[in-house]
Amino acid sequence: MAARTDPATGVAVLGSTGSIGRQALDVLAGLGGAFRVVALAAGRDAVTLGEQAARFRPTAVSLADETALGALELPPGTTPVGGSDALLRLVSRDDVELVVVATGGVVGLAPVLAALGAGKVVATANKETLVAGGHLVMPLARALAADRGGEGSRDPFASPLAWLRPIDSEHSAIWQCLVGEDLAAVRRLVLTASGGPFLAWDAEAMARARPEDALVHPTWRMGRKITIDSATLMNKGLEVIEAHWLYAIGYDRISVVIHPQSVVHSAVEFVDGSVKAQLGTPDMRIPIQYSLTYPQRRPSPVPPLDLAALPELRFEPPDAGRFPALRLARQAGEQGPRATATLIAADEAAVGRFLAGGLPFGGIVPLIAAALERFAASGAAEPGLEELVALDRDVRAWCAADAETRA
Repeated sequence: MAARTDPATGVAVLGSTGSIGRQALDVLAGLGGAFRVVALAAGRDAVTLGEQAARFRPTAVSLADETALGALELPPGTTPVGGSDALLRLVSRDDVELVVVATGGVVGLAPVLAALGAGKVVATANKETLVAGGHLVMPLARALAADRGGEGSRDPFASPLAWLRPIDSEHSAIWQCLVGEDLAAVRRLVLTASGGPFLAWDAEAMARARPEDALVHPTWRMGRKITIDSATLMNKGLEVIEAHWLYAIGYDRISVVIHPQSVVHSAVEFVDGSVKAQLGTPDMRIPIQYSLTYPQRRPSPVPPLDLAALPELRFEPPDAGRFPALRLARQAGEQGPRATATLIAADEAAVGRFLAGGLPFGGIVPLIAAALERFAASGAAEPGLEELVALDRDVRAWCAADAETRA
């Protein structure tokens, strides 16, 4: 990590105006003087970014909309940073030690690689980081861990997960269950899924579902795209791929169970038959805070979990017939990085079309499957960053076109 001249850990938040970014800033504000917000970056929400800059007084801010960036009224000492390399410059600053990646899309991959390459800690909610780029990202995290002693060391930073820290509640749960454990003793990982808003819907009704139906998640408050992914269970398929990279474990040892109450956030089964699970109130501020304060725990504003007041906790296998996205994601994962990069680009394009009214809910997974058939097999088996960016662009453009044009 970079040399420190300030007792507070310097943090850069990429995607600060989105759901995860806003919650991360709330958590940072509650942690007092332990952290200092050094840099903020957003896409196009100049109003919210300006409000955040006034509140946290970072050293630097960036906005993808450079015209709006130039018009921002910033507090004294805050500098606007523009240009195509703005995110890379922010994460590489000497006063940044920890980078929160709350952006969506493959745009988050380059700053993750740059941050890890510069020896920074990365806490990420960006699925492209691992789904599309796990083969590029994890070697950097493992190298940083090896520099601290690697496997068997008592140094908490001797684990790759100390450098690439998952923010998603499911992966945070597995990470917490694995602290102090030998990965060789893991039999399988169990990812829990709420089942989303359509758990009790039949396939015919699901196919006709409207955006307003799909956006009503029963337990979590999330952004629109991930809420739709929860409705298709594609989010869980993407998390299976992430788990493969984070924990270096085969797809045949990663399971998914439906748990509608969203209290057990995921679990680990060990070879001796023991199962460790992480439970908590369904509030993203818990995994966000753990990713910031690891290896320590700090008091949180989240209400404590009252076990005695909990309803009955239910678990059931997912219905593969009604939720084909799970099978599709596993198949892509087994094909390799080009397929998984195609998968996540096609998913975002398909969800965007559904939300805009240009694709029925029942058309989301078939469109993704068609994109995989067209793009997954051609090109390098392990594409580099430039090829991933180009592939992402081509897949999105193809998925955005009408069926007649695509044909």
